[in-house]
Amino acid sequence: MNTTLQRVQLRHLHCFLAVARSGNLRGAAQALAVSQPAVTKTLAELEDILGVRLFERGRRGAEPTAAARALWPHASAVVAGLAEALQSVGGAAEHEHLVLGALPTLAPSFVPAVVQALADAAAPGRPPPASAGARLQVLTDRNPTLLDRLRAGGLDAVIGRLAEPDQMVGLSFEHLYAEPLVAVVRPGHPLLRWGTAPPGDLDGHLLALPLPGTLIRHSADSLLARLGVGPPVRQVETLSASLGTELAVRAGAVWLTPLGAAEPALQDGRLTRLPWPPGATDEPVGLLLRTDAAPRPALQRLIGAIREQAAQRRAALAAALAATGSG
Repeated sequence: MNTTLQRVQLRHLHCFLAVARSGNLRGAAQALAVSQPAVTKTLAELEDILGVRLFERGRRGAEPTAAARALWPHASAVVAGLAEALQSVGGAAEHEHLVLGALPTLAPSFVPAVVQALADAAAPGRPPPASAGARLQVLTDRNPTLLDRLRAGGLDAVIGRLAEPDQMVGLSFEHLYAEPLVAVVRPGHPLLRWGTAPPGDLDGHLLALPLPGTLIRHSADSLLARLGVGPPVRQVETLSASLGTELAVRAGAVWLTPLGAAEPALQDGRLTRLPWPPGATDEPVGLLLRTDAAPRPALQRLIGAIREQAAQRRAALAAALAATGSG
């Protein structure tokens, strides 16, 4: 056997792929749950074994060289092939671990539906799917962070939003459905008296808004501008669905949020929607995956559940829109 092949270890390939996907050493270290010096050391070992430089370090991060671009698909294939081989061994599936990333605003409604669909598929009395023993972990964060972790291999899939082209390198986006922006308050809130148009001045009311720099915040600001509402004096900025709910219920805030984030509280009567016209404020929600590796069986099952629930979500949103007479 070639001595170079004997010296290359799986940890070298994992490290190389993490750096290649994240584009920097810090992101790779986070994805691998190791220190940045450990990533630097392992990468240096691989470069020494291969006798080539794999990345050019600079202000823009770690840029792959021609050698790295040539190695990338083969390293991905080796790692993916080993994972599939382990799954084919009896009992190996019970150790399989999937990590799903999701925006905090999608966690309260859509993600539980996906998890329930997976649980129903593995219910007693049904033929066990190939990935019945897979363990699912769900992480929530801002969209750019989720995409960075997905590229670095720290996530298997993301339910999030389309990003700028430079953030989508190595990733695919499949549109699932469009989530409407809504304004919600607690029952009996004074603004419910204003009907379909709010007052032009909300200074007397606390507003709960998405974080600056997010697509949903841009939609919220656009909606307020169209309604003639000036910049709010009293506001809290958060992507937390639980905090947004409590601010509306306890502090009487007007919460501008994607419908899915407020849905549990709307369904149990803790919150109610303001009848403000949404306008063009629907936000696309999609499934993001890496393009450098074919999904293994457990991930294929998760993708199937996501698509199934997205179809149901589209139908439910269309029915709700038709019921309001807005279609």
